[in-house]
Amino acid sequence: MKTDSAIQDGILFVRLSGDLIGSPDTQQLLQSVDQHLGDELRNCAVDLSGIRYINSTGIGVLVSLLTKFRSRGGELMLINPADHPRKMLALTKLNAIFSIADDEQSAAQQLKAVN
Repeated sequence: MKTDSAIQDGILFVRLSGDLIGSPDTQQLLQSVDQHLGDELRNCAVDLSGIRYINSTGIGVLVSLLTKFRSRGGELMLINPADHPRKMLALTKLNAIFSIADDEQSAAQQLKAVN
């Protein structure tokens, strides 16, 4: 899995590609987000459009990220999940828990409206 992150307008944008499964990459992702949390960020948008496959460990990582941001009074939004991640979110009924945006611009608008 490849990870790219950037802070824009006070929102942490994380772009993922490849497979979101239990591997050292997921720990690196969590550590990277933790480092940014020191920057007083409260909102995050995770782009899942490049994720081909996600398993239960990957779902757990997303839930962990959601918990981190909500416990700080913020929000985590998923951007345009690809077909398999979208099916997994529906299967686990987590599509009712996560906010989902079509693109980065709408994610930014929705996250700014929350706070």
